[in-house]
Amino acid sequence: MKKARTTYSVAFKHDAANLVLNKGYTIQEACNAVGVGYTAMSRWVAQLKQEHGGITPTSKAMTPEQKRIQELEAKIKQIEWENDILKKGFRSFNAGQHQTIDLIAALSKEPHSIKPLCKLFRIPRSSYHYRLKNRGIVTPEKALLRQKVVDIHSRSRGSAGARTIAGQLTQEGENIGRYKAASLMKELGIISKQPNKHKYKISEDVSKIAPNLLNRKFNVKASNQVWCGDVTYVWAGNKWLYLAVVMDLFARRIVGWACSDSPNSDLTCAALRIAYESRGRPQNVMFHSDQGCHYTSLQFRQALWKYQITQSMSRRGNCWDNAPMERFFRSFKTEWMPKECYNSYEEAERDTLKYILQHYNTKRGHSYNNYLPPVVMEAAA
Repeated sequence: MKKARTTYSVAFKHDAANLVLNKGYTIQEACNAVGVGYTAMSRWVAQLKQEHGGITPTSKAMTPEQKRIQELEAKIKQIEWENDILKKGFRSFNAGQHQTIDLIAALSKEPHSIKPLCKLFRIPRSSYHYRLKNRGIVTPEKALLRQKVVDIHSRSRGSAGARTIAGQLTQEGENIGRYKAASLMKELGIISKQPNKHKYKISEDVSKIAPNLLNRKFNVKASNQVWCGDVTYVWAGNKWLYLAVVMDLFARRIVGWACSDSPNSDLTCAALRIAYESRGRPQNVMFHSDQGCHYTSLQFRQALWKYQITQSMSRRGNCWDNAPMERFFRSFKTEWMPKECYNSYEEAERDTLKYILQHYNTKRGHSYNNYLPPVVMEAAA
């Protein structure tokens, strides 16, 4: 069976190449740090160097400036295509769905495909084909059902939604669900005028986002079974440097890291991304953390969902539920970080990465591993 090709995100490539261009790593050192091949790393470094020089790559850009240029070029191409249609007088304004579908059907006879036309007019292709097939067919039963929907909506003074309409129609003997009711409402151009519910922040000892699945079972039998994460901060001259790390509990190896001047979800998602991609995109992983807002946020939970990682959370205010991470930060601050702190953000970031990649993972003996470094412990397993 042919081995699947490993792919990496643009953000991961940028972070990896940045180690060589801005952090003083050699290409081989960076390869060892993030777990990629020498050829790929060389290609990423060359691309990032060209982008810094103002050259737009043919592949996906890494830097924000070149990404913006590629986005603008794509928009220009799309605008030119749309203008070509407008010049022929085939654009509709303020038209209903039926009129728009008729227009798409007419335009599809020209050398333009149905797919981009549906995208242009924001019509799902499934709706286009269905409407085209059943165009002009309105049965008496459907006409009666539409009228009932209008009557219910009118009686409620515009407040009835799909659930209410479906419920009332069911009581009248109609076999209809809320999704069908919503479809009829859309066809008729009626909407529910309901205010959004107010969101209250609820705080309890046990997280409502995820249970404490780990439950202090810190001894795991293999790599990529349980990861832990946490965030700490370091004074860096005139501002704080926030450090997010991800630890594999098997050998206590740091497999993901990220630094930022803001402790937001972008920081924790960046650390998680590096862990996920550098470890070969493993399956059936549990991720444990405290209940910090950067771990309970929708953005971070969506990242876990994307990677198919199960979330576990400590009880509120109970640092012992994430003891390995607390111990790592203690080791960093007491064993490595200078007592007078750092003079600048760049110095703090450089020294922090040096501790993780060149000392803690590869050289520092860990008592949990019988004083073998995490990398050596994993290799011996």
